[in-house]
Amino acid sequence: MAPAPLEYFLNNEVVMKKVFDAVSWPVVLLLVLGLGLAPFWPEPHLWQKLKLLVAGDLVRPLDVFDLALHAAPWLFLAGKLIYSARNPA
Repeated sequence: MAPAPLEYFLNNEVVMKKVFDAVSWPVVLLLVLGLGLAPFWPEPHLWQKLKLLVAGDLVRPLDVFDLALHAAPWLFLAGKLIYSARNPA
């Protein structure tokens, strides 16, 4: 039986290396600062959606999609940091 796509990605260092090495640090930081924090006023969407999640009010599909969209750059940054720490160049 073939592994699930996420399991394959997480357990395959060659794939992880290709993905994390393909995106440079400046691009990751721009994504985090741009998409990860947008809009900046009155409060970032990610912060707003995390507050909804904690309060148990994250029920609309659009809100769930918004959370995933604005959290993705932060998760990629975390993955790249962990991968870089474990595999120094």
